[in-house]
Amino acid sequence: MNLSQLHPPAGSRRPRKRRGRGPGSGLGVTAGRGEKGQKSRSGYSGRRGFEGGQMPLIRRVPKRGFRNPGRKSYAVMNVARFEELEGDEFTPESLLAQGTLKTLRDGLKILGDGEITRPVTVTAHRFSATAREKIERAGGKALPAASGKAGGRS
Repeated sequence: MNLSQLHPPAGSRRPRKRRGRGPGSGLGVTAGRGEKGQKSRSGYSGRRGFEGGQMPLIRRVPKRGFRNPGRKSYAVMNVARFEELEGDEFTPESLLAQGTLKTLRDGLKILGDGEITRPVTVTAHRFSATAREKIERAGGKALPAASGKAGGRS
């Protein structure tokens, strides 16, 4: 079998509708747009969310609280995870490459859940106070990452 022998199953592909090509086509005159109204005219393009003058859903649904448009979302990892991983130096890029992290988002933050017994060097955009303390107590280093992706404090 080769690519020239591949065909879609019979009946799965239909010819496209040729609108406005005379009464014999079945889609002549109004070309499937109906009789009158704004949507039947040329040049019509509906606004996103417009509901014909009815109060749009987005305005009818109640909203509460403040939504910070500048919010940063960090990929998080606990200190205990370094105990299971091979090696003694970890950067956001290396964790991403070995599949420990799925995505970096706006940076990596290390949290202090669990225990660590061996010295490791961890480079991340943020550290919680307990995470930094546990890494240093085990004889390791908590280094700030060069903030190309995430800004702010370490």
